[in-house]
Amino acid sequence: MQGYRGASSGRRRGRVIRRKEMPLWQELPLLLVVAFCLAVLIRTFLVQAFFIPSGSMQTTLEIKDRVLVNKVVYDMRDPVRGEIVVFRGPDNWESEQPATPLSNTFGAKLGRTIGDLVGVSRPGERDFIKRVIGLPGDKVACCDAQGRITVNGQPIDEPYISENSPLDAPPNPRQCSSRRFTEVTVPAGEMFVMGDHRLVSQDARCQGPVPIDNVIGRAFVIVWPTSRFTSLSVPAIWTSYAAEHPVGAAPLGRPPAPQPDPASTAVMLPFFLSVGVSARSGLCIRPRRRRLRS
Repeated sequence: MQGYRGASSGRRRGRVIRRKEMPLWQELPLLLVVAFCLAVLIRTFLVQAFFIPSGSMQTTLEIKDRVLVNKVVYDMRDPVRGEIVVFRGPDNWESEQPATPLSNTFGAKLGRTIGDLVGVSRPGERDFIKRVIGLPGDKVACCDAQGRITVNGQPIDEPYISENSPLDAPPNPRQCSSRRFTEVTVPAGEMFVMGDHRLVSQDARCQGPVPIDNVIGRAFVIVWPTSRFTSLSVPAIWTSYAAEHPVGAAPLGRPPAPQPDPASTAVMLPFFLSVGVSARSGLCIRPRRRRLRS
């Protein structure tokens, strides 16, 4: 009898115990909760999606493009000339897009609350996207004999400009309708930003520089539509200019930017991780992207 019990015990010890798989109807809510938590963490600390509603950055960014914004890169360094940044506009900046009335129904409010948590809702009235032209201490002006902007006296050939403002229009302090503006020395802790579509962009030419502390993050890739998927790298003209004119002192006491920027690549990993978790549930979720005042 004892031998029989020993053999039986050995068989039990050698038996492989398998965990019973969770039914889909139980696993699906768990996966959705995990995906939601990942999305909240990513939106809060790493990356956020933005929707482009206007043409002030054409043709670099077209209307209805979706871009990803790296929210952690400027915790490690300061902005670089030529980068495209998303920022909260100062109080004196006027929005380029009319405010759209919002529905106050319970469902609409709940949807906006969830969208704010995961970063796919509409932006605030003060969100803008522009290209960095000048950093603290830079002297920015327009124009030279060929109609180009100058930074610290050096003309800049900007290949990304789709349609420039006219040279013969008189300067307007509240409308960037003229290409010409008097020289501006960028104050400490601020940056001079401009849109690529100068004819329609309302930017630092007429609204003034922007505090670097207002920056939300760097736009580093277009993710939608897929036909326009591309990285938003610093143009070669600005890379060459930075090599010849390095910033003397970091505006906020952080080190200068490394080239190329590794943070934009690293931040994609958790983004695709959250997509993979959602995909495991077999669902295809297409939330409404956050809109941006460009």
